[in-house]
Amino acid sequence: MRPFICIFLVLCLASCGSGKNSKTIAQKRKISVAAADNARRGNSYSPKPRKAVEVTNSTSLSKADKVINTALTFSGVRYKFGGTTQKGMDCSGLLYVSFGKHDIQLPRTSIHMAEEGKKIRIRDVEKGDLLFFKTNRRAKRINHVGMVVAVENNEIKFIHASSSRGVTVSSLREGFWNQAFVKATRIL
Repeated sequence: MRPFICIFLVLCLASCGSGKNSKTIAQKRKISVAAADNARRGNSYSPKPRKAVEVTNSTSLSKADKVINTALTFSGVRYKFGGTTQKGMDCSGLLYVSFGKHDIQLPRTSIHMAEEGKKIRIRDVEKGDLLFFKTNRRAKRINHVGMVVAVENNEIKFIHASSSRGVTVSSLREGFWNQAFVKATRIL
């Protein structure tokens, strides 16, 4: 019985997003989330993401806004490892589908997505940029990804699929995500 429990715990911790860990939050690692002035302009994050999808003139939207709106349509979808549908999604599946619907091909896994695009400083992130994380203290590689949906008042909000909450919007100011942050890249 004990080996089964150990295997189960390892699989849970190695999944695309793990729950909050109070030991990780206690560490003293700070990341500045100040954004460039041009990244602050034009951000229209809505606390009710499904409303953000209702757009009358989609031709006036930027490519980033279109990809973000597609991702927001999956808000509330439950987490499913390897999932890419309304029935369940993982973090990389969410972005794979959202970018793919706009003819932007990304690799299927977060570790491989992290190899794409141009690495950028956190203070320079804009809507549509990707954020990469190591959600397990012992992880030697990236295992989680999210996409920036808004940069407001030096706060970076990103959409992702976590194993505990499904597809949701979180803030990089949250202790867990701030601690787990590794790097940001620009695809668009």
